[in-house]
Amino acid sequence: MPKLDIPLQLSPVFKPKIWGQRNLEPLFARPVSMPGDPPSRLGHSESSIGADDLIGEVWITDEGSRFLNGPCAGLTLKEASQKYGVELHGSAWRDARFPLLAKYIYTSDWLSVQVHPDDDYARVHDPGNRGKCEMWYFLSSEDPAEILLALKAGVTKERLLAAFENGTSRDLIQPFHPQGEEAAFVPPGTVHALGPGLVLFEVEENSDLTYRLDDFGRVGLDGKPRPLHWQKGLDVTRVELPQYRDLPRLEFHEPYGSRRWVLACRYFALEALLLTKIAPFVASAERVETVSILSGEGRVETEAGWMAYRTGDTWVIPPGVRNYRLVPEERTRLLKFYVPDIDKDFRSPLVARGVSFEQIDRIVFS
Repeated sequence: MPKLDIPLQLSPVFKPKIWGQRNLEPLFARPVSMPGDPPSRLGHSESSIGADDLIGEVWITDEGSRFLNGPCAGLTLKEASQKYGVELHGSAWRDARFPLLAKYIYTSDWLSVQVHPDDDYARVHDPGNRGKCEMWYFLSSEDPAEILLALKAGVTKERLLAAFENGTSRDLIQPFHPQGEEAAFVPPGTVHALGPGLVLFEVEENSDLTYRLDDFGRVGLDGKPRPLHWQKGLDVTRVELPQYRDLPRLEFHEPYGSRRWVLACRYFALEALLLTKIAPFVASAERVETVSILSGEGRVETEAGWMAYRTGDTWVIPPGVRNYRLVPEERTRLLKFYVPDIDKDFRSPLVARGVSFEQIDRIVFS
């Protein structure tokens, strides 16, 4: 079996949503390919998408995403994960599924009020699923775009259920107005909802398990009310959880530009990098890393050769790559995400840069 020793490009999957947007620029063009079409840089969609349909999510590590180069070319992420296992995922990850689900979200209306379970609850009540711990990284927000995150002080589950029944749950959840490049942490049990006018990046456990609590009386794409999950949702709701936002921005100069340690927990870590010069990297021997290009063009280079990257690309870096470098032909912004060794990847490098433990603990969640 051929070795996975070069960066691998992965196509996106476009998801129609009743609350989505038509314009996905500058990250993505609207999808033109349909299920069964050959893979392309534009990726594919779950269903036929018309010119007026709204796209709410672009999943960049969907199980149906296809690799566009290298030994995995033509395989979906699910197929490659099953075929290559630890050679793709790294020795620290033993699950057959890819470690993380990442997506871009585009909103023109409110999403439902919802909550996610943890792994233990999902294992018992939704067998075959993981729980869902996630985070948001906001790319842009229209004024006055709003998020609801975590219950207001004193709200009980009884009050919450009554609010679900009469469609007023938004009144019981803490609002905030996100700024560009702001991050927020959403652990299981946090009641939340995204408002209109947002473009954001979300990374989470590889799970789409969501309990919808209040959909404000809307109907779905099929014209029918979307199901609600009050019993499970209230089971997993943690009324005591705070609003994890307004986090410190820990960004430092690097020879290639700058590096920001955005947020880490045991499930995922996110870094934001700015490249203005050649940036050499050493891939981890224990894990897979994924890079999403927010803006810019350039080359991904290894000893085996080079490939062009551009805005909207997703590159998977298997452990076998080892040394690679990104050569920006223009100023490049990117996000890098992976399952971390928290001490090695976040705490130690930040302590070495003089960051206090208090500041570190505000972006590192146990």
